This record gives sequence, C-alpha cells and structure tokens, in this order.
Amino acid sequence: MIDGLWSALIYGGLLAVVIGAVSVIKPVRLVRVRTRKHGAIVLIGGGLAVLAACLSVPSLTAVTSSGSALDEFTPAFHFREHHETMIEAPAADVFAAIQATTAGEIALFQTFTWLRRLGRPGAESILNAPDGLPILDVATRTTFLTLAERPSQEVVIGSVVIAPPGFRRRDVSTGDQFKAVAHPGFALAAFNFRLVEEGALTRLTTETRVVATDNWTLRRFTAYWRVIYPGSAILRVTWLRAIKRRAEATASRIRP
Repeated sequence: MIDGLWSALIYGGLLAVVIGAVSVIKPVRLVRVRTRKHGAIVLIGGGLAVLAACLSVPSLTAVTSSGSALDEFTPAFHFREHHETMIEAPAADVFAAIQATTAGEIALFQTFTWLRRLGRPGAESILNAPDGLPILDVATRTTFLTLAERPSQEVVIGSVVIAPPGFRRRDVSTGDQFKAVAHPGFALAAFNFRLVEEGALTRLTTETRVVATDNWTLRRFTAYWRVIYPGSAILRVTWLRAIKRRAEATASRIRP
C-alpha cells in the first residue's frame, strides 16, 4: 500500500507538471489554473512531488519467519509486493498450472511488457515472451533462475535486476551464488508462488522482494520501482487469475 501511495504521488506530480507547463503558456481554466503564475506554482509543486517520491528511499526490512523458501534467498528487503487468491483445485493441479501458464493467458501482459521495453523488439525474455510458451520457462531460460522448487508447495524465481559494469549472468547462476551477492552495485529480485491447501481449496500467494546492496543502487531502483509498481501489481493479479482459470479447468475435467 505504501508503494502504491508513492506511485500515486509520482503520477499525480507528473500530471501537475504537464498542466503547469501548459498553463505557463495558457492557463488551463478547466482545472482552475487561472493565471500563468498559478501555472508555474503547479509546475514546481508537481516537480517537487516527483522528486520526493523518487528520492525518499525505504529502509531495509528483515523477515522474521514466514515459512517460505523465499526467506532463504531474501531474508531482508527494501521492496515487497504480495497478492493471493483462492482456487477450487488441489495443490497438484495448481502447481501444474503455474508451470504451464503462458504469457498469452495473462491479461495485459503483452501490453505492459511492450510499454516497458518502449515497443522495441529484442531477444526472447520475460519482457518479450512468446504467447504460447510457459512464462516461467521463458523467464528461467533467459534472465531469471530457479532458486527453489518444492512440488505442489512452492517455486522461487530470482534475478539480478541491477548489476555493476562487467557483470555476466553466469556469475550468478545458482541459488548459493544468488545468496552470496553482497558487493555494491547490485539489486536482487526474487518472487515466489506458494500453495497451501485449505480443505477443498488451495490458497495461492505470490510475493516479490527486492534488495539493493548499497545506497546508490537503492536510490536508482527506488525511482524505477515506484514508476512500474502499478503495472507490476496489475500483472501479478492477472497472472494469478490465469493460473486460477487453468487449474480450475483441469480440476473440473477430472472431478467425478
């Protein structure tokens, strides 16, 4: 929720910058900016709001214990995002759906990733995933790695999202290497899908954590995170819905 408020401040500030800049030329009376002076005030205020949201970095939060394998790889974090859903299917079917869900099944996935890469073509990755291939396969074959996998319980995926010059992906290609990263210049992201059976239902949660190894990298990532957070949250929700649809369809076919 806090990240959502910071994101709202950024986008509200950017809107104010646009309105203020236009009003410096010609006041936008529709939004009650009646003079060029008022336009300048709106412009400056919007710019200050954006700066505040980008420069106010979060503190490091340590995990107590959630019982998740995610704790092993990100025991402390600067950023966190959590979503969940209930699914009418056994955990085995949900886990299979996690492994099989494609980018084409996730609403808005291709739209948001196209915007993220500014419409540019590029190599296959989670930001440029074919519609018909399992999205986790695409991710772990390119920029992500599988950190932990417990069938019908949990899968944890990780990636180096910021790295210093000279970094090569093969330098962090195992879970142990991921945990050992401590040098300045890195931001590490890990996310999971975790399943807990509750009677005839399965609770599916997904959590994303990001940790930076130094203050400069933290400042860089803070601005990026707060800009992308709304889209990230929407995609996490639509991803869960795609898994839910696939798992419940499978369960309904085999249900007596």
